[in-house]
Amino acid sequence: MTTSMPDIANHTTAQTEGTLDWVGMSNIEMPIMVASKGQAERMVSAHIDAFVNLKEAQAKGIHMSRLYLLIDELSTSNVLNYQSLVSLLDGFISSHQELSDQAKVQFSFDYHLRRKSLVSGKEGWKAYPVTLTGYLNKGKLTIELTIDVRYSSTCPCSAALARQLIQKAFQDKFAQQSELALTDVHDWLGTTEGIVATPHSQRSVAEVKVKLNSSIDDFPITELVDLIENSLKTPVQAAVKREDEQEFARLNGQNLMFCEDAARRLQHSMNQTEQFDDFWLRINHLESLHAHDAVSVTTKGIEGGYQP
Repeated sequence: MTTSMPDIANHTTAQTEGTLDWVGMSNIEMPIMVASKGQAERMVSAHIDAFVNLKEAQAKGIHMSRLYLLIDELSTSNVLNYQSLVSLLDGFISSHQELSDQAKVQFSFDYHLRRKSLVSGKEGWKAYPVTLTGYLNKGKLTIELTIDVRYSSTCPCSAALARQLIQKAFQDKFAQQSELALTDVHDWLGTTEGIVATPHSQRSVAEVKVKLNSSIDDFPITELVDLIENSLKTPVQAAVKREDEQEFARLNGQNLMFCEDAARRLQHSMNQTEQFDDFWLRINHLESLHAHDAVSVTTKGIEGGYQP
């Protein structure tokens, strides 16, 4: 004798009628093969959020297992790219006919890239936190790519104050000498007495969010990393030798920047590319002088786009 199992979601109604904005699952852990433009497809360990709306006021709930199984099929039988993300969102809604007309999915993971040192040519891994988010709202599609890139920022004000102290130390040292030998000055500059002060710098983070257009297939993760790092000039390093550390110090000295400078520099570079329909960026300078952070936020500035 076969006994059918009860299906509460299909055979009962809501205790209290009402529509719900989002229902689904959060923090699903699953391996996903990701397609990044210019890179071989690679597996990442993703945390995934999957949601649909519940527009039927009397429905007891959605079918969460259907969302999970669609993601699992992507994990085991497909690659995450622009088109497969769109198909996944379509599947969320088609598996919830009469219940939902909106879907949302978000993949969060670290994307590792081999990065070469500044001078020595040594290579090492760097991890970039990435979030890919898809929204489908009554046929309107939005695909977003968010990435965090760490870099070093040296304070222009602190650099000016340090230079003033070095000038004073030089004057104190050589004020009584009518003539100076080049070697004496050269040797003095190589001492701690000569460089009596240094400007403060700090690890900083550029958070960048872009809206992708349908002209792409594989996600431009590496391209976006390169654009950010090449614009800011001082990305944190992986493997370094002394010559790399010296070059890093030089780059910091030649790229003094407040958070406002970094935001404008990156905004300018982002405006030069056409593959992003819109962008939002937040610059975070994790201050070494203060116990708080210095922050600057800006957008592409299109009508109806991201809000600062």
